[in-house]
Amino acid sequence: MSRSSSGFVAGLTALAVAAVGFLAYQASANMPADLAAPGRPGASASAAPAPKEKKKDAYPVPAASGTGPRVVYALKAKRVWLVGEEGQKPRTFPVMPSTVSPPPATYQVTSRSGSVTGSDGVDIEHVVRFTSVDQVAIGFSAAVDGTMATPDPNLRTGGVRMTPADGDVMWKFATLGSNVVVVP
Repeated sequence: MSRSSSGFVAGLTALAVAAVGFLAYQASANMPADLAAPGRPGASASAAPAPKEKKKDAYPVPAASGTGPRVVYALKAKRVWLVGEEGQKPRTFPVMPSTVSPPPATYQVTSRSGSVTGSDGVDIEHVVRFTSVDQVAIGFSAAVDGTMATPDPNLRTGGVRMTPADGDVMWKFATLGSNVVVVP
């Protein structure tokens, strides 16, 4: 390419970039106020923000679980909800059920242990017990190593396992006497 043709191509490129910039500015300046981003040309300071759509809760608290502060354990869903005072958003998380499950009913937390060895030989923490079934203690706990393995079907265990982070929250929430509602 010669020097004059290089200059010509550079000039055309600069002209094209300037034209695109000008057209983009014109488009944004003439955009309807309800489509313009705040602080951009064409945006109206008095335009009301679009109402936020309420997201549907992917895991609503089971309807037949009572009222007031409580732990809700749904057997089939393999899920727990920590329901606080009215107006507080419940916390929910998945759990791994034990081989022995309690019948649906309302229970109270009867004992707690900071850390022990579970009946399956796993080191566990934040144990929150609420009933027993045929001499098997039933309660929530977290394996210290963070696992939530499916329990050995040959063992009779009552530990409903959760992650250590969820176990921390359960430990703070479910004090002695707290309601635990088990639903199918």
